[in-house]
Amino acid sequence: MKKTILVTGGGGFVGKALIKKLIEKEYSIKSLSRKRYAELEELGVITCQGDLGGEYEQLKDYFKDVYAVFHVASKVDMWGKYEDFYKTNIIGTQNIIRACKENNIKYLIYTSSPSVIANDNGLENVNETFPYPEKYDAFYPQTKAVAEKLIVKTGKEAKENSSCPLTIVLRPHLIWGPGDRNFIPTILEKAREGKLKQIGDGENIVDFSYIDDCVDVHILALEALEKNESLSSNIYFVTQDEHMKLWDFINKILETFGEKPITKKVPKGLALFIASILEIISKVIPVVKPLFTRFLIVEMTTHHYFDITSTKRDLGYKPKVSMEEGFKRIL
Repeated sequence: MKKTILVTGGGGFVGKALIKKLIEKEYSIKSLSRKRYAELEELGVITCQGDLGGEYEQLKDYFKDVYAVFHVASKVDMWGKYEDFYKTNIIGTQNIIRACKENNIKYLIYTSSPSVIANDNGLENVNETFPYPEKYDAFYPQTKAVAEKLIVKTGKEAKENSSCPLTIVLRPHLIWGPGDRNFIPTILEKAREGKLKQIGDGENIVDFSYIDDCVDVHILALEALEKNESLSSNIYFVTQDEHMKLWDFINKILETFGEKPITKKVPKGLALFIASILEIISKVIPVVKPLFTRFLIVEMTTHHYFDITSTKRDLGYKPKVSMEEGFKRIL
């Protein structure tokens, strides 16, 4: 009999790619999302509709007879009401943990983000021991960090309490590849509108996660937990292990799709000043969303690359797609 795996956010970029890979491995799949996805149903996926941050009673039945959960869903945005981020990212995660405990689900893999440790100075070759910041400049990383801590706490409790699921936290950075509906499409859209400008000196180095490798490491995390329960509560960064300047990457994307490279530049200080003004306006007039925020400017102008030694050692992760190959596949 096939083991059943539940994936939250199965209609999203990572969730959908993960589901397809799990089907190849002959798992039975449930997808929990707010919407129905005909594409998933055509693949034989049991699609469950529900709000992760809603009433638990309306979600609990979806977790019956589930072997493992991949919690991929989250609210991702650079601006919005705190309550919306809190509901999905924190309450939603609490509901998932509760469902795992009540249904004796043994494994829970959580998709987090390196932004939970982001600061104004950047992140240079840091590993999972790097501390959380004292304050956050955006609600997304703030609420994701709370959720991540809940997952880690649960994973530690599982070592002493069999009713808790064993957990692993994954932090993939800048996921890209075929099927992306946000990152690369936004770059192309802004370029075609003539609105894409380089912020800062363009020397900031970052890491990326190609979608195929990102999906593989999720499955490796489950398989590693099955073999070694002592890994429970661990955190792992996920990258291609191949650094690249962010603005070189953006220009390479533009070149790949036949667009002209960026020629206009804006000093970081000026961009931060404008972002501050835009945020003030959006706070006064909530219906007006800022074009960009201070958090986004910092992310686009500082280093973000990571040490994935433990990911390779503990999970057996080895990136299969180089950056060069990724650009060929993206078309």
